[in-house]
Amino acid sequence: MSAIGNLDGARALRADAQRNYDRLLRAADAQFTERGADASLEDIARRAAVGIGTLYRHFPTRDDLIAQVLYQSTAAVVARGKALLEVASPVGALEAWLRELVTYVTTYRGLTAALANSYVASGTQLCSNCDRIAEAGGALLARAQAAGEIRRDAEVREVILTAHSAAWIAEQTKDPAAAGRLLGILIDGLRTTHSTRRAPAARRTRSGRATTRAGASARTPRRTARARQNAR
Repeated sequence: MSAIGNLDGARALRADAQRNYDRLLRAADAQFTERGADASLEDIARRAAVGIGTLYRHFPTRDDLIAQVLYQSTAAVVARGKALLEVASPVGALEAWLRELVTYVTTYRGLTAALANSYVASGTQLCSNCDRIAEAGGALLARAQAAGEIRRDAEVREVILTAHSAAWIAEQTKDPAAAGRLLGILIDGLRTTHSTRRAPAARRTRSGRATTRAGASARTPRRTARARQNAR
């Protein structure tokens, strides 16, 4: 079960209203876990033993409800981004944060789509969550760009949405490992030319041929005098 909290901080409610609010959050977390982020709001209200009108008084939109259920998880992603600013490798810090972001956006089935839409929308608390996440990711991206490790034309929301795409593909293909592979491709594509990973260094075998670390033999390009003579 994901952590639940109040996005607005100290929000004064009557005792009975607070009970309903807490029951709605618990019911929503359980329903989203079982049915995904597009679970029926009527079923959530029924599970919490309150009317649908009570649900809408506390949470005017589905996004508002999701934002509240994910409140502490969002705070953890933001805090992790700040902590990673102290890591020695700027690009390594960015990659580590993006991998944690993928875990966050797959808390519930279908959450990737809801969150992705919020990066281009406005007016809900889920959008506020996305703004906080984008700010944390933006600091990591800017640090990697300043270090010359990441392309200057990379934009944080596009990077985040691409990470969402990796999560969505893993979800749709039911291949959890796909997200990690696709994030690796994303990071490699973001690297500047001079910071790309180098090909495996060649080494010499006993026969004198050069091989890569993978073991493939590489012939020397120099042709012997006899080979040149035979070629004439």
